[in-house]
Amino acid sequence: MRNSKPNKKKFIVKENESIDTCLDRIKQDGYSPTRRVEEPIFIEENGQLIPYGRKIIFDAILLKHEH
Repeated sequence: MRNSKPNKKKFIVKENESIDTCLDRIKQDGYSPTRRVEEPIFIEENGQLIPYGRKIIFDAILLKHEH
């Protein structure tokens, strides 16, 4: 029977969520993190871009369980 989950998936660290909590969520969903990416978030104020925060994204692959 085919697994209905995709082999690769992206997980975004939610607002007010710690990185450890996100990693636990990844493992509970049956994935293993392979890469961490940080993307800056900017806001425009008086015609200038000002750093506002960051978005952390984990690329993950599906764990293969042996039966």
